Amino acid sequence: MKHYVVLRVVTRLLLPMIFLFALYVQFHGDFGPGGGFQAGVIFAAGVILYALVFGLHNARLLFPPVLLRWLISAGVLLYAGVGVIGLLLGGNFLDYGVLDAHDPVHGQHLGILLVELGVGITVAAVMITIFFAFAWRGL
Repeated sequence: MKHYVVLRVVTRLLLPMIFLFALYVQFHGDFGPGGGFQAGVIFAAGVILYALVFGLHNARLLFPPVLLRWLISAGVLLYAGVGVIGLLLGGNFLDYGVLDAHDPVHGQHLGILLVELGVGITVAAVMITIFFAFAWRGL
């Protein structure tokens, strides 16, 4: 792989901002546009940029397939777990209002935050996994 110094320096400067923007979109999603899906895509795009500039092998060292499988499972379990907790507390599946017995509005915010976090983790891990699967075939 060729070493393009300018590309590597610019990527090192942009990656923290890309990941920070993904966090902003993730945690601002329940108050405005954005949310878990969009944040997961932005985060995965940052990892894919890293893989394209610094090499696929280096990216797979940061995100090994075992970690990605765990993240996919954890995100789905977080999403489903919020729904099951709602059922156990006497509400419907994904009824966030029952998550806080004293203030249903706070329960709504907590439920949306947790569900969107599960979606974001799953989307990012799945997109990175798909990229690695296609990129490995090209080698």
